[in-house]
Amino acid sequence: MSQNRLGAETSPYLLQHKDNPVHWWPWGPEALAAASAENKPILLSVGYAACHWCHVMAHESFETPDIAALMNDLFVCIKVDREERPDVDAVYMTALSMMGEQPGWPLTMFLTPDGTPFTGGTYFPPEPRYGRMGFPQVLKRVSEIYLAGDGQVEQAAESLRDGLSQSARSGATPDGVPLPTRADMDEWARSLAGYVDPVHGGLQGAPKFPMAYAFSALWRAHLRTGEDMLGAAARRTLERMAQGGIWDHLGGGLARYATDEAWLVPHFEKMLYDNALWIDLLTRVWTADRSPLLQARVEETVTWLEREMRADNGAFAAALDADSEGEEGKFYVWTAAEIDAVLGDDAETLTLFKAAYGVTPGGNWEGKVILNRSGAQPEPGPEVEARLAAARARLLKVRETRVRPARDDKVLADWTGLTIVALARAGLAFDRPAWLERAAEAFRGVLDTMTWTDDTGRARLGHAWRLGRLKRTAVLDDYGHMTLAALALHEATGEDGFLDHARAWVETAVAQYHDAEAGGFFLTAEDADDLIVRHKTAVDNPTPSGNGAMAVALARLWLLTGEGRYRDLAEGTARAFGGVLARLYPHSATLLEALELLEGGTQVVLLGPRAAPETRALARAVADSAVPGVVVSYREPAAEPPPGHPTHGKAMVDGRPTAYVCRGPVCSAPVTDAADLAARLVA
Repeated sequence: MSQNRLGAETSPYLLQHKDNPVHWWPWGPEALAAASAENKPILLSVGYAACHWCHVMAHESFETPDIAALMNDLFVCIKVDREERPDVDAVYMTALSMMGEQPGWPLTMFLTPDGTPFTGGTYFPPEPRYGRMGFPQVLKRVSEIYLAGDGQVEQAAESLRDGLSQSARSGATPDGVPLPTRADMDEWARSLAGYVDPVHGGLQGAPKFPMAYAFSALWRAHLRTGEDMLGAAARRTLERMAQGGIWDHLGGGLARYATDEAWLVPHFEKMLYDNALWIDLLTRVWTADRSPLLQARVEETVTWLEREMRADNGAFAAALDADSEGEEGKFYVWTAAEIDAVLGDDAETLTLFKAAYGVTPGGNWEGKVILNRSGAQPEPGPEVEARLAAARARLLKVRETRVRPARDDKVLADWTGLTIVALARAGLAFDRPAWLERAAEAFRGVLDTMTWTDDTGRARLGHAWRLGRLKRTAVLDDYGHMTLAALALHEATGEDGFLDHARAWVETAVAQYHDAEAGGFFLTAEDADDLIVRHKTAVDNPTPSGNGAMAVALARLWLLTGEGRYRDLAEGTARAFGGVLARLYPHSATLLEALELLEGGTQVVLLGPRAAPETRALARAVADSAVPGVVVSYREPAAEPPPGHPTHGKAMVDGRPTAYVCRGPVCSAPVTDAADLAARLVA
């Protein structure tokens, strides 16, 4: 019986479509079997809950009875949440790129009944416009091609299947060719800095994405080389974003991207991953610069996470929608008259606020005001900022009475891992124990609700959790980012339990995801059986790649433990993609960070009781350091590291807590004074 089958799903995105007249199937073997039984091609539609153009296509086409009837008659229709099934999305997004099309969401692909793509696109309007065919015409034409039986579909499908299989094995470093060095990466960073907008920051042009992984790479290169150009490009980008409309100046949080070159007009959806990466990069730069602006934005982002993104299991929700009441950005924008009504009882503060936040009668976007501080600012001072903060609080209170954008409250293990890392590092840098505890709480939430044990006794992760239900479709990114989360908490607290989880997840990743033949890791597990090919990539976009994250985790584990196996796995992962790292840059920045650690990572080993004031003082010196690539481990006096570790056999000095700074196999002379340790780190 034909029907819409999305009502039993947990994904907010799929549930948004449960009342469509389209007979949607969720992805799975049942849908593929139905296509085979009916000898119909598959229409695969991939999107996510906070995607504005996904909503547009849904309203224009999927909710329109005539178009839905055409879809139902000609195709078996499958709807996928790209955040819940990134593995499905990755395969078909790669296929679209191979067709020469610009990828994006909504993704609209046409497949043979066995799931092989043969054509596709992204957004299609309901009638011809924007130089695109209307969706009904597309549906009819694709169906005609499929039914023609002239071999076009089979030829296209075979070519794409072969290309997808080959892409999973391409990019390895040729024999005898060395991997990139830090000198290579510094040169690539200099080239990238030349593309940074000299006025507004970010890469030149529009739209502009935060691209935290790229600017993090620029910042690390700046710290290594001391070259002001690299640091200035990163600082300019962060400062302009922090003052632009892409930042929510009332409630905190960063929008996914700006549609203009000046960071004024955001695409208003807020993604967890963007904000986690934002916290982490702001923290790294603040550690060196101590900028009050960057500190304020970190604090405001963490406050936003706590207020709006806390999930039922203690972890974090995935996203906030761009739309409310059917309009993009309606929740966030103002008119000058609305601001007058809230702040008008204090004329001086009203004038001050309007000058600071660019409020004019005509607005700055479609007649409305997007609050920003990109223009000329009032004379700075604590009194001015206090008055502006009070005004923001009043406006936020009024904004809270509006109809809120929908929240995608599913929890994703990889994005939560990114957030745990950011909170742990920021908690250390800013000396905020509550942030560390929040990171640990989120970690426990994942352990309690998103882990399971397979038939072999192996520790496994699930990818998505909502309404008490876990989707057991973990991808490599989950293992990479949750392993990094465990290591961040281990380094922050010294608790060995976190290290045990990191080791266990790496073992699962090696057993289930590792490409033993060519190196690196597949996105999907060996026992996954519902995809036509196992995808493998090291591309950062828009989140750090799973291979990059896993390689960084392996490099940190090698530095922590001295076990060469971890180094070999990390280097093998880099070698699996080494031939394309330069071409992909900066979208290879995360995997390159692993190489930076392997070549020049610094380990600080703190020997002594963790609770001792002297040990805490040494740890504080490390937390205050801006040196990149530092890995911290605690060692109780009676403990002994493995024989391969550079501190094997080393002890405290005169019974006092002692630090050793190790680079490669060589460690410094012992240090017992925090100031001396700080100096040793930058030596």
